[in-house]
Amino acid sequence: MAQPSFLPALPQSDVVQAAQLIQQAYSPSSVQVSSDTQRRLQQELFDIQKRYEAWGLVIPFLNHEDFNVQFFGAHTVQVKIARDWESFPPDDAPFLRDLLLELISHAVLSGKNKVILRKLFVAITSLALKLATGTPSGWPDWIVSTVEFLSSRGVPTRSLLEFLSIVAEEVESADLVGPRNPDDSAIRMQMKQTLLDASPLVVRAITGTISQPLWASHSFCLWSNVHLAVLSDITPLIPLLILLLNPSTPDAELDPDVFTPASDTLQEIMSCSPLAAGAGTATLTEPLLLWFDVWGSRILRSSSSPEHLTDVSHSLCKLITTLGDHSNTYFASNITSHKLVPGSQQMRPQLIQGFLRLLLSYTGLPGYYGVDEEESEMTLGFWYLLQESLWSVDFDEDAEGREVSSSPLVEEEQNRMAVVHAVYAELVKVLRRKVAWPPQNVLESWTRDQVEKFQVYRRDVGDTLINAYYILRNDMLAYYLNDIQERLLHSAAQNEWEEIEATLHCIMSVQEALPLEDNPLVSQLFGSEILGNLPRVGQDRVRRTMLGLIGTYASWFTTQNKAISPTSSPSVLMNAISYVVAALPEPSLCLSAANSLRDLCDANRVALAPHIGAFGELHAGLTGIPETEKSKVLQSIASVIQALPPQEEIPPILAIVNPVVEKLVQALGSSSQLPDEARSVMILQLQTLAGVSKGLTRTTDSLLVLEESSPADQAEAELLRQARNDYRMVKLREDIFNAIRSTIEIWSGDASVSDALSDLIRSVTSLPSDTTLLSLPAAPLLGLICIACQRHLTAVWLSLAKSLVIQLDPPPPFVASTIKSSPNAEAIAILSDALPAILQTSLSMLGRPGALESNPDIVQAFFGCLDSVAKHFVAIFYELPPGALDALMQCAVRSLSLQERYSLVATCTFLETLVRRTASSDELGDTSTALVHQYGQPILRAVLCGFAGVAPRSATANLIELLSTIASKHPAETREWMNGILFADDFVESRATPEAKRAFVKAVIGSPKKTREAAQQFALIARGLEGTSFGYASVTM
Repeated sequence: MAQPSFLPALPQSDVVQAAQLIQQAYSPSSVQVSSDTQRRLQQELFDIQKRYEAWGLVIPFLNHEDFNVQFFGAHTVQVKIARDWESFPPDDAPFLRDLLLELISHAVLSGKNKVILRKLFVAITSLALKLATGTPSGWPDWIVSTVEFLSSRGVPTRSLLEFLSIVAEEVESADLVGPRNPDDSAIRMQMKQTLLDASPLVVRAITGTISQPLWASHSFCLWSNVHLAVLSDITPLIPLLILLLNPSTPDAELDPDVFTPASDTLQEIMSCSPLAAGAGTATLTEPLLLWFDVWGSRILRSSSSPEHLTDVSHSLCKLITTLGDHSNTYFASNITSHKLVPGSQQMRPQLIQGFLRLLLSYTGLPGYYGVDEEESEMTLGFWYLLQESLWSVDFDEDAEGREVSSSPLVEEEQNRMAVVHAVYAELVKVLRRKVAWPPQNVLESWTRDQVEKFQVYRRDVGDTLINAYYILRNDMLAYYLNDIQERLLHSAAQNEWEEIEATLHCIMSVQEALPLEDNPLVSQLFGSEILGNLPRVGQDRVRRTMLGLIGTYASWFTTQNKAISPTSSPSVLMNAISYVVAALPEPSLCLSAANSLRDLCDANRVALAPHIGAFGELHAGLTGIPETEKSKVLQSIASVIQALPPQEEIPPILAIVNPVVEKLVQALGSSSQLPDEARSVMILQLQTLAGVSKGLTRTTDSLLVLEESSPADQAEAELLRQARNDYRMVKLREDIFNAIRSTIEIWSGDASVSDALSDLIRSVTSLPSDTTLLSLPAAPLLGLICIACQRHLTAVWLSLAKSLVIQLDPPPPFVASTIKSSPNAEAIAILSDALPAILQTSLSMLGRPGALESNPDIVQAFFGCLDSVAKHFVAIFYELPPGALDALMQCAVRSLSLQERYSLVATCTFLETLVRRTASSDELGDTSTALVHQYGQPILRAVLCGFAGVAPRSATANLIELLSTIASKHPAETREWMNGILFADDFVESRATPEAKRAFVKAVIGSPKKTREAAQQFALIARGLEGTSFGYASVTM
């Protein structure tokens, strides 16, 4: 093809040289090119492509015999249109359009590679998006006209459909919004309308060419276009698509190359077209139900046949589940209807129930999911949708006009629920079988991925069983319990334990759906008939599942009203406790048993308190339990202790805590001789102390107790105070505090020890309403944290300091006062010493070059801690030693330019709190004005530079909050500073025009309520994102 006059004409030598560069850069593997040479060649090609003269390479390259050169020619025209369109002469655009059409037709007819054709299709689509948008359009009806032109040149239908598919993809993904096109919605609607106008053309092309050899490629085009086509265009395709699901002759086998694309396209129609979401029952749902009635079971029976029929069965399962998602409301409404399907002699319920049987067959495919089959999991979501639809639809359209209370209507509802009940009862049986593990000899042959996949499948089945429970209720539990009892009769002879484990897993999965009330069936589960007959030796899998089930049902035991005493007959709760305790010494079960015991004791403290002696025996026998699980066991015991009267708590607390403290002290003493061993022991003891402290904490959230304390509460508080003053408890708390101090002095730089210490300190400190016998005051602990920070500053210590600062200023009783009182003098005195120490250590570390950027966790925790101080003790900032506040504010201003989001957000939050709380504090007087006068301008400069691109866009909302606070408290200064900053020569380079800057200042000062909107708009303008779909999408996130 000759070079047109409107494109640059290059000397042949330049063309040859450029082609040689391409061949060198993308040489075959037999010719080795170094990575440096490769990068150099690619950069040279990139530089060539950027020049306007590169337009002249398109035709010579497409005519070249080398595929790589041809590809670069097609790629060049696509890139030039997409990136360098502004430099192309507008008067030559029609000539370029005609040239591209000729190039495409020539490339198709000459048999060019599909990759090159795709590049050219993308290029012509990009050109159309440039020309067709706007009013008037520079290329109206471009899709239809392009197809007509290519057809007139003899381009085959297959290529036309590939072109149309790419058009749909490109239009959907194109960013049609830009500075030249501010009305983005109108432009996008214009393009959508162009696709809609072309959809009849797409459907006619597919309808006229649907055949077995071509269908696989045609379906991809239909996928892309089907959700854009109007309803009347899709409808004629559905019978043709269903027809393709049949074999070519009655005796022939199904061809997956034909069946699968047809099935996939029907799925796309049900998901993304106007027929989605349950529409088109007469044209889509019912014809497919009729087809399933004839072919569904046949295909399912053949799924164990040759591999290609297995592929067909897999595609059929996807089609079934997609129809289930699409038409679940139709199924729920017509499952017992009396209507015929139009055009057949089949009743709706007959077809629906046949469909459900087919779906159940796939749900219960023989074998194990992930090993023998991959389909059963796909069906699980349908049962949730059906259950939801059953409660939300009018079940019988024939009932219109009848009285709601009429007997026929009630009878029909009963019939419907009987059918639904039968379906879900079968589902429960099927899923129970599917979640059973294989025998051990089979399981040993599975790969790790197969085991993990099956475990995930079991969890997913559990979610489906919850939906089944809402239908079946206690009938479901009764079936499972009967199943277990029958299998227990011959479990030893027939090795039924895997089946029993599957049933227990199903019962455990539905716990969250059960009402928290007494249930005889659950009592039977934990009674002697079932729990009493489960193995207590060996059979680890079934025992582990039962342990998990007991822990999951821990809260249910609170519904048992029978008073428990040490002399009464064993209750279901004590049966469960006994079963769990028996598993503690076994290493393979200890973790599950410890977790279940912790949950049981935490939920049933009062009921277990009379058995404290038995728990004492449990504590005495802990020698056989792994050290890693002892903390959970001791937490369980502590939970029971908490239900005792305070004075009675003292002996058991001393019994379980003193040995732990002694081990901790011993480990500290050996830290220099055996550091690794001592470290491991210390971490375990710290975790154990934390567990005990958590167990002793009451389960009722004190923040939710809004009533004024009663005389009984006051009496209980007095008893607790007296118990805390007992000399034994005073000494124990001193020992714990000294152990914490020693640990910090020796091991504050160790990350694992620090984490364990942090957990312990959070556990032994509390608000006054949650005080326990072990609770330590926050003030001395804060002093230890300051020492830890000075020895080794970490985010752990700073976040812990934040927690302790909050506890220094506890909230007042809810009823006693609606106005928060000032912090007490003792807390202020403590913080007056602690804050300068934290500031000195942190600012010294963060003031080093690059420290802010390389320690985002410390920056976030540091300003988070200061934010708590500002909320509770704002006045203390203005009593700092000389220079401390200035150093802090300078660090905060520098932090406002950080790129790490969480650091920046924490800084913004602190500064906003400091400015707002200072301004609202009566005792600080004019301090707010002095603060803003000294630091307001640099803060605003950092904020405005952040809007203009210095800060990450995800932090824009936090910068806006800071700007709003300063502007609302000090509007005059804000106006002056904003004008000075935005119009300064050294303001960060941005896309914001002077007009945009003036409008921004005016909006912030003139209408404070519009500050957020104005700041967001300015940030978009400054970053060059105004008018882009990306920009506005990110604003609305």
